[in-house]
Amino acid sequence: MTHRAEEPDVPVAGPAAPGTGVAFTVNGIPARCAVDPRESLLDVLRERLGLTGAKRGCDHGQCGACTVLLDGRRILSCLMPAVQARGAGVTTIEGLAEPDGTPHPVQRAFLDQDALQCGYCTPGQIMSAVACLAEGHAGDDEEIREYMSGNLCRCGAYPQIVAAVRQAARPAAARPGGAPDA
Repeated sequence: MTHRAEEPDVPVAGPAAPGTGVAFTVNGIPARCAVDPRESLLDVLRERLGLTGAKRGCDHGQCGACTVLLDGRRILSCLMPAVQARGAGVTTIEGLAEPDGTPHPVQRAFLDQDALQCGYCTPGQIMSAVACLAEGHAGDDEEIREYMSGNLCRCGAYPQIVAAVRQAARPAAARPGGAPDA
């Protein structure tokens, strides 16, 4: 379900600055910011809203560390001007777990498969994996590698990342523990 932020009485996040007003929803919570038209969505998420899960890697859209979902589609937040998120629903790594703290199935799979080493790329990898699954691109390891190829891991955890996506793609009954997801 896409959430739209159109409530004019939502407090402005971060310091008041001259700029363009942008209202959107982040992890299901309405947000409003005055932004410089050149300011990236990554900057707004990290600096204004304190959501530091999306990482600044290359600032050129080549590493995927800044991957978030915009209306359910993965985007590179370092390349997207924040003004283009107006009215959209943004999901960051901080918004994936259930309200009670239960990890999203992809987060659980990354833990189960030890698909992280230093952890810097992990939020972007997980967000890209969520989109990969939603797009239906987890048919086999080759397809997973192709659709995850925009996310780099300097530590080389690629085999574990593919295994995690494969695990998350299995029906709930076939996952470790056999319990369906909430």
